Amino acid sequence: MNGWRIVNHLRSLAVASLALLPACGSRPTVSAPDPQTAPLELAGLHNVFQVRPGLWSGSSPEGDAGFASLKQLGIKTIISVDGAKPDVETARRHGLRYVHLPIGYDGVPHEQGLRLARAVRDLPNPVYIHCHHGKHRGPAAATAICRCLDKSCGVEQARQILQRAGTDPRYVGLQATPEQFHFVPASELDKAPADFPEIAAVPALAEAMVKVDEHWDHLNRLRANRWQLLPGEPDLTPAHEALQLAEAFQESARLPPRPEHSPALGESLDQSARLARELEASLRTLPLDSEKAEVLHRKLAAGCRDCHSRFRDVPQARPDAGKPAPGVVRY
Repeated sequence: MNGWRIVNHLRSLAVASLALLPACGSRPTVSAPDPQTAPLELAGLHNVFQVRPGLWSGSSPEGDAGFASLKQLGIKTIISVDGAKPDVETARRHGLRYVHLPIGYDGVPHEQGLRLARAVRDLPNPVYIHCHHGKHRGPAAATAICRCLDKSCGVEQARQILQRAGTDPRYVGLQATPEQFHFVPASELDKAPADFPEIAAVPALAEAMVKVDEHWDHLNRLRANRWQLLPGEPDLTPAHEALQLAEAFQESARLPPRPEHSPALGESLDQSARLARELEASLRTLPLDSEKAEVLHRKLAAGCRDCHSRFRDVPQARPDAGKPAPGVVRY
């Protein structure tokens, strides 16, 4: 089955799903996800699957192709829980509304979960919810939504959403979402914030780390291509991307610390900047020492994993409260 047939098939499924939905404003029915059905790869979209009638999950749309695929699916509203600034203008050109309600990798804050559920309840369906890759924060947000909107969505059923998306077990705050949310009566959900911005303000460090992620993704693609230029993307050169990554780490380390930040975070960012500059120098040296570049890349990856596990992926204790603060968008 070719790509367009897949899209048309999905569109048919989406239209059929709409027939099962009640009128806007009433509570939709959550259908059990099938964990055996693999998420789909569509033009400009990755890890796409239907969570329930009226709600889809996946990656951030990539250019016009991604938004065109969403249009083909019949999507009316896009909700981003990613820290990156949504591409509102392209969405508008395709007749789609964007809502930006970001969350962190450490969990879905209770108020934000209720706000997300109200957005899905009140805004035009079908809704497409996404993070960056469509594997972690987006599916966790979808899990919170399902738990809030329908009492028939139990903990085990909600866990299947995370399993289907491939949410990493290391994100313990996200993995705890099925237990942390439950059915919310309409009268209580009506009290949740009803402001749904197209672009939300995020902490400076979260914005800086979006740039880090972008250049890291570019480097990973170049590495997979043996550090050669990518077809059709002559502007992505290995040494320059390593330089940009180093600068992004350095700018992140220079940001004023927030109360929840440990001094060790700055040290970790400085170390990553130094490694990225070493990688840049290695990639500029001819002939290329691919083995050295590989070693430096692995050190950078290990440093990122360590930093994430300490400062991003699990609920952190605030110095002023002494208790976890899930969902703080640190980066």
